[in-house]
Amino acid sequence: MKIFTCAQIKEIDEITIRTEPISSFNLMERAAGQLLLWYLKTFDRARRVLVFVGPGNNGGDGLALARMLALNRYNVGVYYLVISERTSPEWKLNHQKLRQETNVPFISISRRDQIPDFRPDDVLVDAVFGSGLTRPAGGLASDIIRLINQTGCTVVSIDIPSGLFGEDNGQNDPESIIMADYTLTFQFPRLSFMFAENAKYTGEWIVLPIGLSNSAINNTETPYSFVQADTLSTSLKIRKRFDHKGIYGHGMLIAGSGGKMGAAVLGARAAMRTGIGLLTCHVPGAGNQIIQTCVPEAMSQPDSNSEIISEIPGITLFDAIGIGPGIGTDPVTQKAFQSVLLNRSVPIVIDADGLNILGLNDKWLSVLPEKTVLTPHLKEFERMAGKSDNGYMRLKNQISFSAKYNCIVVLKSAFTSVSSPDGRVSFNSTGNPGMATAGSGDVLTGMILALLAQGYSPENAAVIGVYLHGLAGDIAAEKDSPDSIIASDIIENIGNAFKQLKGSF
Repeated sequence: MKIFTCAQIKEIDEITIRTEPISSFNLMERAAGQLLLWYLKTFDRARRVLVFVGPGNNGGDGLALARMLALNRYNVGVYYLVISERTSPEWKLNHQKLRQETNVPFISISRRDQIPDFRPDDVLVDAVFGSGLTRPAGGLASDIIRLINQTGCTVVSIDIPSGLFGEDNGQNDPESIIMADYTLTFQFPRLSFMFAENAKYTGEWIVLPIGLSNSAINNTETPYSFVQADTLSTSLKIRKRFDHKGIYGHGMLIAGSGGKMGAAVLGARAAMRTGIGLLTCHVPGAGNQIIQTCVPEAMSQPDSNSEIISEIPGITLFDAIGIGPGIGTDPVTQKAFQSVLLNRSVPIVIDADGLNILGLNDKWLSVLPEKTVLTPHLKEFERMAGKSDNGYMRLKNQISFSAKYNCIVVLKSAFTSVSSPDGRVSFNSTGNPGMATAGSGDVLTGMILALLAQGYSPENAAVIGVYLHGLAGDIAAEKDSPDSIIASDIIENIGNAFKQLKGSF
């Protein structure tokens, strides 16, 4: 699914109206019908619905929903914020139909003290500002937004929480943004939904299809996408009857140190579960027995040093390399790590202590092999690329970093973003909070290593690996609970994730 800017979405709306053809009003009716269907499934008639509308088309959506809810015997009230002398044509038509077809109370609010009394079980529908807002909410709108946020009522925002911008909120007023429990957005998620600091505003967001022009969507370019199962339908390799292990690659996992052999075990088990043909684990000498006992399917190449990684021979013999989980940052290990970077013939995924080593030796970034996959969490990324004030700036920093060093950056978060050197960014749709657990990143490293070894491009290996990793975590959470997930649960459900993904095509 593509992610567009608000300006692009407006243009796609206009193309749909011209080419379908359909009137703007009827397109609004279509959108309101989708809002209604969601509302009917979510809330019963015992709860009063208070719809707050502004003067634009977002307010028009709210008026249309209010009318449809009233016709379905919901107890509805509409409160119009008089923040402009003008209303949109679609707003006027919906206001007229609301008056003609229902007895819904319509109250104009021009002062803060006109706000109604709320009941604890009221549902407040936010239809004040849509995604076209370009400056922070102020005056009466800000006052009402702040009051709504203090009610404790369930809040449903239409299109986007009022006051939130669709992309960059760096200059916005955080106190003048609706804090919704649900955000019902149309056709596409907004870019700002991908950033952690905005989660308190969007709550759970749901994308509702409204039948915008497929040709307009396909012909409108954007660097951003939201990865779902159908996105990957043409990317997965299909195993054939006469295939053998040599076809699926031989990878090397460089991992572990004294007290951190668990990282090596998790990465290795994940690689094997992700379909790698052969796996060799280069581990400290003392870790040899551990890796051969815990992962008998893998081969072991013990280091001459018993506690740390000190040298890594034979790199060119492998189809892909994963390095970093649990290796530490000893100076000797750093030198060995550098030797891997200087060999540019094999695709590499770097995680954990490998990233920390890069943070300590930022000049080494310039010698990364082409399209190396880096898998940092926020702090690891900041050590390499510097701090960012907000999610949007961090995204721009990530894009610049990928371009500068010709690498793939997998920036781990709720919607993990995978950036490519050409400026494209894929946001992941799978995963859950239970996956914030020790070893989860080591599992992802092993999975991406396995995909690289099988011949997937670095971009595809990263995107598919992240999606399957999150999906395996989701399956684990369904079986037990997000609260109880451990990294091994993710590994044990990789096969189920493959099965579910392939079954969805």
